[in-house]
Amino acid sequence: MRVLLVEDEVSLAAALGKLFEKNNILCDVVHDGTEGKLLSENDVYDVIILDIMLPGVSGLEILKSIRDSGKNVPVLLLTAKDSTVDKVKGLDMGADDYLVKPFVTEELLARVRALGRRPWEVFQNSSVSYADLNLNINNGELTVNGEPIRLTAKESQLLEMFIRNPGITISKEKILDRIWGFESMAMENSVEIYVHYLRKKLKKSRATIRTIRGLGYVLKDTANG
Repeated sequence: MRVLLVEDEVSLAAALGKLFEKNNILCDVVHDGTEGKLLSENDVYDVIILDIMLPGVSGLEILKSIRDSGKNVPVLLLTAKDSTVDKVKGLDMGADDYLVKPFVTEELLARVRALGRRPWEVFQNSSVSYADLNLNINNGELTVNGEPIRLTAKESQLLEMFIRNPGITISKEKILDRIWGFESMAMENSVEIYVHYLRKKLKKSRATIRTIRGLGYVLKDTANG
């Protein structure tokens, strides 16, 4: 699992970073909203944790940017404001959970694990879509313009990752970590192989997986250039 933590209290952020590391959760830690917004837009995470009060860009502004871009990554808000209004505002903007400071670190860890297991369950949605693609993430069935195409489990996971992050370049390393996890050291050629398989199955689609040399892969809608 890979987590982004945007928290301006340096000591708290450092402690949480160590907690996640101890529990085998990769965690990128930043202390201001501007950098947090940049990472949320250009990187791939299983869960994003946002403090609401941040220098530069607020946690709610980052949340709005994430949802406006169409990304369904689970977002957990940290707030020192123990009021119903603040909680409702965050949830209405697309947050999936929240914790009020001070909190027990074990509770945060449990909530992050729950959010990160199967992000689509949080949205109670069994399918994801992009361009003319619709992927049922429960059975791995893909439809291209309504025509069903069967995917393997790994193909389905890889395509889901692309669909949830349209237009974003995803590196081979991130794909390996997200889909193959601790097996990734023995799977160096897996990404190229499965991207090749997916491209063959997307031949009739206007969506295409492009290689960005030296950086990774990106899912594009050819109708938009």
